[in-house]
Amino acid sequence: MAIWVLDAYYLCLCALVTISMQIIFFITASILHLTKLTGICTGTNFIVLALLTLILSETYAVRQVVVTFLVCLWGLRLSSYLIYRANRMSPPMLRGQITQNDRPSLLQFASFWCFQAVWVFTVSLPVVFLNNEGSGEISPKFTDQDIVGTTMFVVGFLCESVADMEKAQFKQSTESVQRWCDKGLWKYSRHPNYFGEILLWWGIFVICSCVLRRGMWAAIVGPIFETAVILFLSGIPLLEKNSDIRFKHIPEYIEYKNKTSPLFPMPPTWYRELPKAVKLILLELPLYNHILRAGNNTCTMDHKDNNTDMCTSTITITTTTATIMATIEPDHHDNSPIVNL
Repeated sequence: MAIWVLDAYYLCLCALVTISMQIIFFITASILHLTKLTGICTGTNFIVLALLTLILSETYAVRQVVVTFLVCLWGLRLSSYLIYRANRMSPPMLRGQITQNDRPSLLQFASFWCFQAVWVFTVSLPVVFLNNEGSGEISPKFTDQDIVGTTMFVVGFLCESVADMEKAQFKQSTESVQRWCDKGLWKYSRHPNYFGEILLWWGIFVICSCVLRRGMWAAIVGPIFETAVILFLSGIPLLEKNSDIRFKHIPEYIEYKNKTSPLFPMPPTWYRELPKAVKLILLELPLYNHILRAGNNTCTMDHKDNNTDMCTSTITITTTTATIMATIEPDHHDNSPIVNL
């Protein structure tokens, strides 16, 4: 029999747990200047919510166990990658010890953690609704829809993981100082890690939607919110701007952006020849264009996208968050949105 805590869907409990974890990590990070805790906290928070709701429901249906395992796998991979990346940094960089003028204020830093709490809770909604007692009794067998969702997750997870490692290897080379990453998956998409992140969370929702009824369909806010943050707030837009500023005078960079899809992986020879209207549908948005037309000697293009770094852990939101991320990621071309991610 399920354990009743505050409400049948554990929404209040998950909100309290998320807020508590974010406050604890925020205080720790503020006192010790361990800004790298932001990413570690993200993956850990998702894992805690998934396991907590599964254990409290005490139903352990196949679908619930599979989705909980997938979320934990994603969270562990994210945290492990961030720890690996942090270990490559010097102690001052790991602690975020930069000049006082560049360090965000306590209020700015707190706003970042507040947004991260909202993000974790919102994106976790499909899993929270799935892991309740009643959901375990609805369509208990694994269906074709579950297989489709699981496949989406696996493809997205592999895409994000491979892209992260390719970017990490690239950034260890001297070439990364004066060049953008266009190796491996980055040859076919300017943001393959974001493509994987979006795809895997929509895959989770597809699986969870097998048991959604009436008001539980509010869970769709989770993948929509994740997609919106990456596409329109702090994911691609922030990274596009940074890369355009760094490489806008390099003709090869302009060519890379013209022939490479901003999100969906596809052969560069195909993408280059697509009409502008089709590219717009494929998310080649004016929002990503930060290279101005300034005469005959200036490199120009019709639509832009960047290829700076991935979203393996935290998600940021506005110019205030850009300042915070400059602290969290001392290498200014190694920003991360989400959280991921």
